[in-house]
Amino acid sequence: MHIDAHQHFWIYDPREDGWIDDSMAALRRDFLPADLNPELERGGFQGCVAVQARQTLEETRWLLELAEQASFILGVVGWVDLRSPRLRFELESFARKSKLVGVRHIVQSEQDERFLVQPDFLRGIAMLEEFDLAYDILIYTRHLPVATEFVARFPRQRFVLDHMAKPPIKSGALDVWARGMREIAAFPNVSCKVSGLVTEADWQAWKPADLRPYLDVAFECFGASRLMIGSDWPVCAVAAPYARVMNVVKDYLGKYTASERDAVLGGKAAAFWRLKRTEKQVRD
Repeated sequence: MHIDAHQHFWIYDPREDGWIDDSMAALRRDFLPADLNPELERGGFQGCVAVQARQTLEETRWLLELAEQASFILGVVGWVDLRSPRLRFELESFARKSKLVGVRHIVQSEQDERFLVQPDFLRGIAMLEEFDLAYDILIYTRHLPVATEFVARFPRQRFVLDHMAKPPIKSGALDVWARGMREIAAFPNVSCKVSGLVTEADWQAWKPADLRPYLDVAFECFGASRLMIGSDWPVCAVAAPYARVMNVVKDYLGKYTASERDAVLGGKAAAFWRLKRTEKQVRD
């Protein structure tokens, strides 16, 4: 089964979605499962994982409602306040929601460069294993050293690095990012999403060749067995349509074995989040 491991849904609200500035005006509308499903089908993907875009419990509940209605949404990476003294209660409130497979915090927007190792945040992360939840690490390249320090504290927790830590593709810089990727990849409980790359490149002029050096490093560091493809739809649309984004990775995978391709295109995502096929998907 091929799985898009990273995409978003939202009902656009200018107050809630202030990050969508004038350069991303095309994103100032609703994006819902009915919009994504045709893209998945055309691309040969049987399912997806929906990832939070707002840091509210309401959005997490809403995404889980969408997942109940749309069988192709195989899992939800939501948000809970990992620093809250009510965290256990909040996690228990989601315990019966089998499609909640992980949580994420938008660490890249935090002013504290060492946010990941704040004591109250670490206490929250320590609770995730008990609830069988993975954690998505959303950071910029400059955060890789502290992210490595962070994951070292939790050898049994499942982590996945979003968007390959947003490499500086537009500038062409490679060395600092590559060093950080090698260091964090040394921890076997860390996987990585091959996603969000086109928006780190020149939106109007990028070419697949611009992305290949970064893909080379990711595959060298993590290997196909710890990588998973993601579209970052609809955010990717500011730089390329869905099919073009996914075809960059599909084409790159041409030099790998069938089993390695299958891992990146869905096998790793299914195993990492313990995703289950629906009866319809089994029939198809």
